[in-house]
Amino acid sequence: MKDVLVLGAGRIGRVMAQLLADSGDYVVTLADRHAGALQDFGPPSLRRHTLQLDAADPAALAAALQGRFAVLNAFPFDCAATVADAARAAGVHYLDLTEDVAATRRIKALAQDAATAFIPQCGLAPGFVSIAAADLAGRFEQLQTLKLRVGALPLYPSNALDYNLTWSTEGLINEYIQPCEAIVDGRRAEVAALEGLEQFSLEGTRYEAFNTSGGLGTLCETWEGRVRELNYRSIRYPGHGQLMKALLNDLRLRERPALLKDIFEHAIPATQQDVVVIFISATGWCDGRLTQHSLSRRVLGRWAGREPRSAIQITTAGSACAVLDLLAQGRLPQQGFIRQEQIALADFLGNRFGLVYADPAADGGEAPQTPSPLPLAA
Repeated sequence: MKDVLVLGAGRIGRVMAQLLADSGDYVVTLADRHAGALQDFGPPSLRRHTLQLDAADPAALAAALQGRFAVLNAFPFDCAATVADAARAAGVHYLDLTEDVAATRRIKALAQDAATAFIPQCGLAPGFVSIAAADLAGRFEQLQTLKLRVGALPLYPSNALDYNLTWSTEGLINEYIQPCEAIVDGRRAEVAALEGLEQFSLEGTRYEAFNTSGGLGTLCETWEGRVRELNYRSIRYPGHGQLMKALLNDLRLRERPALLKDIFEHAIPATQQDVVVIFISATGWCDGRLTQHSLSRRVLGRWAGREPRSAIQITTAGSACAVLDLLAQGRLPQQGFIRQEQIALADFLGNRFGLVYADPAADGGEAPQTPSPLPLAA
């Protein structure tokens, strides 16, 4: 069994640790700064351990990494470079969920000449959507456009923002205020968050989408010079973007992210009753004809082991666990910087943890039953 350290016992980290431990192929230590967050991580066993750990303590972090196969970092994005640096020193494979562009650049630099693999951005977006987008893009003789649209939304919105907290509040705010990478007219560019507003319908539901930071991962670097237009936009219910502009720009809360975090967590409830909506489209030339290929998914919450988990938990944790599993099986490079788009979509979807993204239409219209669907309405 592979010995793995999972850092962060929050919404996503706990699910990653649970999925890996329940698989029977990993010894998992779940670590967090706060002892209370580690309670109830299943019964202690040979495969389940907990550790109180502050990533700001270099000696403690180095000791925690010693002898591990890999570390899955679910700490806040501002810890990514610190943990990656320690993983390199310890000779441990490094994976994370970060959307932060600056952190990813630092990790890429650390991966140069490293003896182990560094695979950041292993979540939903970037992560699965990067893998799926690369698969679509590879079908064309000449690629023209590649557009990624992703959202984690409440099934039953009940406030003016039509939104509930389903993942990291820090990460949400960061993607709303940081510049966004894109390719415009064939050239890499930075575009403003919350701009590029568009509206569309998918399976009978009306949505809007706008620029947010980090969702493309390394796709701009990979496809620069080979595509005319490449962009990522977050999906929300109509009206959300305009309200966020008022908060961030007119009330200048982009200058006070800590205050905005406190407001969000005080006023916007979390929910387990969510849906992850994914729509990726690519256009280009195939056999002399302008053609479009698209991929869409609508993922609901499921049971994971004995506990109900939200859609964003299942998709994000499942993606990271699938990448780790492929690495452990020797199906990914074992050293250096690994981009998400280097991972074959067929390998990912064929993995036991990647099954959460399986296409129901390809399976006779039935959703995968492991983990089983979560009954969201009582």
